[in-house]
Amino acid sequence: MHPYFQEMKQILHLTVKIILLTLFIAGLVYLIDDVFQLNWVHESIWKIISFFLILTWLTGVFSHYLLSISKENSANILLGTIGIRFLASIAFIVIMLVLGQENIILFVINFFVIYLFYLLFDMYGLIANLRPISK
Repeated sequence: MHPYFQEMKQILHLTVKIILLTLFIAGLVYLIDDVFQLNWVHESIWKIISFFLILTWLTGVFSHYLLSISKENSANILLGTIGIRFLASIAFIVIMLVLGQENIILFVINFFVIYLFYLLFDMYGLIANLRPISK
């Protein structure tokens, strides 16, 4: 198989996994908000989920591209993508707060719960990718 198609297959695999994670999180939000009718979900939760879907996909594709160029700098590349994600998250929070969110505490709690879900997804992906290398 041509290397280009192999890379596209890996990006497609990443995309499918991110979409499945997002659907899982959306299902949890739906259960908490509509089925159980608990007041634990902020009105901006769908913006938060959309932000993390796009951010995780972009940083995933970016790191995949950089890793295909240079495997020697893999630790720096992965640390860099974590830094980009963190800074983008802080910028998103600041922008949303400047735009005037109501119930700021619930917004920040919802944001960091979703952040932790996507962080766990990244850590699982990193560990799963390192396992074949260590053998």
